[in-house]
Amino acid sequence: MSIVSPFVNIRRELHQIPELGFQEFKTQQYLLDYIYSLPQERLQIKTWETGIFVKIKGANPSKTIGYRTDIDGLPIIEETGLSFSSVHTDRMHACGHDFHMAIALGVLSHVVYHPINDDLLFIFQPAEEGPGGAAPMLQSDIMKEWMPDMIMALHIAPEYPVGSIAVKEGLLFANTSELFIDLKGKGGHAAYPHQTNDMIIAACSLVGQLQSIISRNVDPLDSAVITVGKITGGTVQNIIAENARIEGTIRTLSPDSMVKVKSRIEAIVKGVEVGYECETKIDYGCMYHQVYNNEELTKELMEFARADEKMNVIECKEAMTGEDFGYMLKEIPGFMFWLGVDSAYGLHHAKLSPTEDAIEKAISFITGYLSYKGK
Repeated sequence: MSIVSPFVNIRRELHQIPELGFQEFKTQQYLLDYIYSLPQERLQIKTWETGIFVKIKGANPSKTIGYRTDIDGLPIIEETGLSFSSVHTDRMHACGHDFHMAIALGVLSHVVYHPINDDLLFIFQPAEEGPGGAAPMLQSDIMKEWMPDMIMALHIAPEYPVGSIAVKEGLLFANTSELFIDLKGKGGHAAYPHQTNDMIIAACSLVGQLQSIISRNVDPLDSAVITVGKITGGTVQNIIAENARIEGTIRTLSPDSMVKVKSRIEAIVKGVEVGYECETKIDYGCMYHQVYNNEELTKELMEFARADEKMNVIECKEAMTGEDFGYMLKEIPGFMFWLGVDSAYGLHHAKLSPTEDAIEKAISFITGYLSYKGK
């Protein structure tokens, strides 16, 4: 019988207790219990909301290297059938944050017992999936006191094989924003439509008009996406809907395009107000800054990875995914990379099941890089 890595077991235990943003109480306690079980001589531990900062004193420090992991789950009912499935029936680690945490604990454990010269700052960040923990954590007094000189993070990638990383210099992930539009008209009996202002009709018209922004207002050589993922409205089949709500997301490859897309959304929504004699309200919810990798540090990472016979380096293209780690990279030089985990199902899918062999491979690769970088 093969021996299961302790960090695979940690991943499985964390997988069972997914929690939403700023509600990660069990997760925080689990992480703290493990961190406090390690030798404490060189550790400083501070909590922030449901997150954790862990500073590890280096042997001969000249800088501080930051390593960030996210810790929250998603409001998804798990369908993996795993023996260690979520015990929270409407919550799931469907974006791999259980993997991220297990890898971070593995790296942290290694450097506790095998010090590098430089100081290390491990950041266990809540609320990546929403409402966004990176920006406020960045502004915390703890972060200001322990501000790293560079920072790194990873994200699992179901589409890449185990034993590979995918990365590129510059833009990696898009600028993203949630989109919520509420419409209020006048309801009434289905037999008397002329006495009402039907918000189902208004919402359907608005969805079609929103798609014209991408095809007619965004430079064809640029890229942007507006996705409407949910529409709600009305009460029963024979009452004309007084209210409707559109929920979606905006993604752009440049900050300027995000501004332009939002400006066009607001203009179109004002037109719907006039055309359908209704009231509207727009809420952009969580907005995430693009993930932009520092070119020099990313080149260095890629060179290191190419010299590692156990790791394959893939130069990937930018993706329309969003990550609030972008706020940290806006202020601190660093990078994020994709970690191959070879899953048949993608991120945010109820059947996502990453290959666990990737955990030890990631720990080995990152500890090697930190030892190289922290000489």
